[in-house]
Amino acid sequence: MASSEQIGIIDRIAGPVVQASNMLGSKLYDVARIGEEKLVGEIIRLTGDIATVQVYESTEGLTPGEPVYLTHSPLSVELGPGLIRQIFDGIQRPLPVIREKSGDFIARGIEIPGLDHKKIWDFEPSVKVGDKITGGDILGEIPETPTVDFKLIVPPNIKGKLEFIAKRGDYTIDDTSATIVTPSGDKVDLKFYQEWPVRQPRPFHLRLPPSVPLITGQRIFDTFAPIAKGGTGAIPGGFGTGKTVSQHQLAKWSDAKIVVYVGCGERGNEMTDVLREFPKLVDPYTGGPLMDRTVLIANTSNMPVAAREASVYTGITLAEFFRDMGYDVAMMADSTSRWAEAMREISGRLEEMPGEESFPAYLASRIAQYYERAGRVMTLGSIPRESSITVVGAISPPGGDFSEPVTQNTLRIVKVFWALSKDLASRRHFPAIDYLLSYTLYWSALEDHYIENVNSEFPKLRSEALALLQKDKELQDIVALVGPDALPPSEKIILETARMIKEDFLQQNAFHEIDSFCSLEKQYLMLKTILRFYEKASDLYRKGAIVTDIFSHDAVVKIARMKYVDRNEIETSLNELMKEIDGLTPQQFGIEEDK
Repeated sequence: MASSEQIGIIDRIAGPVVQASNMLGSKLYDVARIGEEKLVGEIIRLTGDIATVQVYESTEGLTPGEPVYLTHSPLSVELGPGLIRQIFDGIQRPLPVIREKSGDFIARGIEIPGLDHKKIWDFEPSVKVGDKITGGDILGEIPETPTVDFKLIVPPNIKGKLEFIAKRGDYTIDDTSATIVTPSGDKVDLKFYQEWPVRQPRPFHLRLPPSVPLITGQRIFDTFAPIAKGGTGAIPGGFGTGKTVSQHQLAKWSDAKIVVYVGCGERGNEMTDVLREFPKLVDPYTGGPLMDRTVLIANTSNMPVAAREASVYTGITLAEFFRDMGYDVAMMADSTSRWAEAMREISGRLEEMPGEESFPAYLASRIAQYYERAGRVMTLGSIPRESSITVVGAISPPGGDFSEPVTQNTLRIVKVFWALSKDLASRRHFPAIDYLLSYTLYWSALEDHYIENVNSEFPKLRSEALALLQKDKELQDIVALVGPDALPPSEKIILETARMIKEDFLQQNAFHEIDSFCSLEKQYLMLKTILRFYEKASDLYRKGAIVTDIFSHDAVVKIARMKYVDRNEIETSLNELMKEIDGLTPQQFGIEEDK
């Protein structure tokens, strides 16, 4: 933490917003320490020598006249080894360390650095004295966990000739890692960590097109509404529809190297479950703990409201740091609605002009600034590295109303919309993603990847399945009016096939050992099998078979069970099933062969 000097006096207190006078020399977004207990705050408005500070801790007990200390630095995070496996609060204070020092409750004014400055790390340099260095270059590595190697990178604004590099050995993060002589002749000493302002995006070399999918293993996502690496997505849904479980599945199964999970304003008991369960999760890609590649940020609904906004920026800054190392990062924010509510509360206390539903007028721009920090990029450095940040934000619209401002402003920015349905959740259809309301704007960019890496038939099968589901929706409206018996048999085949797609393909058990993850190859074969049966059923009906007899065949039961077939056996099993379907004849359904 930066050192501080007394400069101001508290004049007025309104919840988490404090007004202080005698603040000449302070800058917007500088960190201030408020009162005798030195509570952490951030200057959000300056008028003459009057500063308005949003305080990230409870202001109970503060009184006018208490001192205000200025640090002359913006709200920043420490970026170095020790981030992985850690659980931070919204302003990067490690919660396990806080618990050791202050018990089960966070003591006010407690000041703990984000990283452990005493821990010893084993460093292996990858450059030598005399090398030309530029911002983003990798100086060496530290094996942080069995899954992730920490890469020591040069801060973006530094370049020059390497005069000193630490030899292989053990160091703390405060030790000097390198000395660089800049073109002007100045010498810059680098440590094993760097600080970065959370509101300032970290720079990169080049933004790449979103042409590579983020594989999630969830059929509704990967097949019908895929998200690209470096893409942005939103999961809005009412209470109990499965936002948190969906994000857990994305965190566990997506093929990103690093996971940053931000619990932003969620209920304390829900966040407690996350903090208890995440360390127990097994990484399906390595067999080790999932925490070996995860950073958790917890800001519950009973924590000070101002820190919710900071937690989102803290999370995206950590994600950018891992991106700059060359890793693919998946960031989950649960939920951005609580972040927006915090903005509304602070805005109200500042007496700003309210916008729609009393949210601040700048709600849309703040949401846009956050999501625009996602992307697939080439990093800075002598040899740029391809990496990405994929951002998925959960939204909790009141009453499940998607027309409210947070959902609508988010949908203007993100390119993937995974709409959770209360109706599907009440029918125990999980994940409860509305397959007709959801959409992706990345499909045109990702289609070639599916053709080249899965199968050239994949886009055609996807289109056919979506068309069947759309037709099923129209027929269900008719059935609701006149009953199923009024439909001709050809349309009953559509209804039955759509039921198979919904129940046997889209429904997925997050807690089943096999069905929890489904590879793209398995998704393709499952969809192909269902549509192969649809074609065969239509052909058999034209030759005189009865629809109920067709859908009573053993093949339908085997289709229902295919999601539980082990991934190593799925190709053989489903190819045999498709052969069985192709071999169905009218005679098996009591139709005499024409002579």
